[in-house]
Amino acid sequence: MSITTTTHLNFAGTACEALEFYAGVFGGEVSIATYAQFGMPAELPGASNVVFGRVDAPNGFRVLAYDTLGEAAEGLAGAVGETRREQGATVTTQPFFLAASGDTLDEITAYWDALSVGAAVIEPLAASAWSAGFGMLRDRFGVTWVLDVAAAI
Repeated sequence: MSITTTTHLNFAGTACEALEFYAGVFGGEVSIATYAQFGMPAELPGASNVVFGRVDAPNGFRVLAYDTLGEAAEGLAGAVGETRREQGATVTTQPFFLAASGDTLDEITAYWDALSVGAAVIEPLAASAWSAGFGMLRDRFGVTWVLDVAAAI
């Protein structure tokens, strides 16, 4: 028996841009369906927003995303909490982070370099006590990522 989990991110009008960005970072194909494609009249606000979006990459990366309707952005990706590092510890009020682990420092560095465009670096990518490379950043869409080289156990 096995189980697969997939992160589902909620945005306020930027899901398409975020999905295309993540596909550019991790590879893979973007699939998007809009509210209009699901029957919402095209003239209504938000009809062109994403009701179902997905990135699937051959390397195993997968993320789902959609745009919420309405004006409330509380609880959406990037709208809740803050995170910082103090004396080697993470201090946060955010409800979640996305974590991506790779086999080599070169692999993680490539993802880091791509994700960090327009991002706020929380902890620079560097060797740590538990990994050949560990770093945290909040990407330009407000999603906090933890990237590391998987430790051999």
